[in-house]
Amino acid sequence: MAKSSGLNRTGVLSRVTVAAITAALVGTTTAAVAADSPKPTVTGIEQASGASAFSASSAAAAAPYNALYGVNSAGTVWGYVPVGNGTIQRLADESGTGWNSYKHFNQADTDGNGSSNGWYAIRSDGRLNYASNGAPRDLGGGWNIYNKIISASNTGGGVADDLLARDSAGVLWHYLGYGNGGVTQRYRVGSGWGAYTQIAGKGDVSGDGRADIVARDRGGVLWLYKGTGNYKSPFTTRTRIGAGWNGYNALVSSGDLTGDGRADLVARDSAGALWLYKGRGSASTPYTGRVKIGTSGWNGFRAMF
Repeated sequence: MAKSSGLNRTGVLSRVTVAAITAALVGTTTAAVAADSPKPTVTGIEQASGASAFSASSAAAAAPYNALYGVNSAGTVWGYVPVGNGTIQRLADESGTGWNSYKHFNQADTDGNGSSNGWYAIRSDGRLNYASNGAPRDLGGGWNIYNKIISASNTGGGVADDLLARDSAGVLWHYLGYGNGGVTQRYRVGSGWGAYTQIAGKGDVSGDGRADIVARDRGGVLWLYKGTGNYKSPFTTRTRIGAGWNGYNALVSSGDLTGDGRADLVARDSAGALWLYKGRGSASTPYTGRVKIGTSGWNGFRAMF
């Protein structure tokens, strides 16, 4: 059975605890390592609230302050916490084991406090699971119809993080999140999304306080979709923000990795190096130039979230 554990045994990664985490991590490494045997419990994740999917927006930061997670082929999840200016450091203990039969991993902040307190993942049989404290909870089947599932934070105007799912026809669907980790019925929010090879986002990129996403097309062009806060039409029309992005085999955002309240973007190249694009809070030029934050070995993760 899959197991997940907390970032610092409280489940909350706040800005005020970064210094303590940094001190505790001295001497650890950023290389991926082999998994332990799966364990049958889920511990250390903050309990979710019962907030409604349609509650008023929370006062949490525009971009959540989360660790970056990687899942290796053995199903072990490793967490890398921000330790200042975009630098990340691996936690000494694994954050989960037994996840080898899962895909489409996404962090979720279900109570709007600005940090994730669980994650969503799709089991090999198409069942959606939500993992927090205790065993992963089954939320229903049929999710194998989707080839891309992301949580870009709160994209529907409520408190909890929501899910976006793309089907094989390129249609994008929106599932609103509840405070207990559950999700609503789906809402069709667009078509033509099969044109993109990567879709990523976790919070506000443009500086207007709403969660945005970016998408890379087959020509390597990166496009920005600004959030609207409307659950039936969550994004504006796209804006071209760059070219040459086909040099990366993965684009992912876990939120804010620098502590400035803006969502950042992480890119992995074919050599296994990791690059950080810091969010600028601008719709026309949303990211700064890239900074290398991982020299090699990151291709050992089959998923990052």
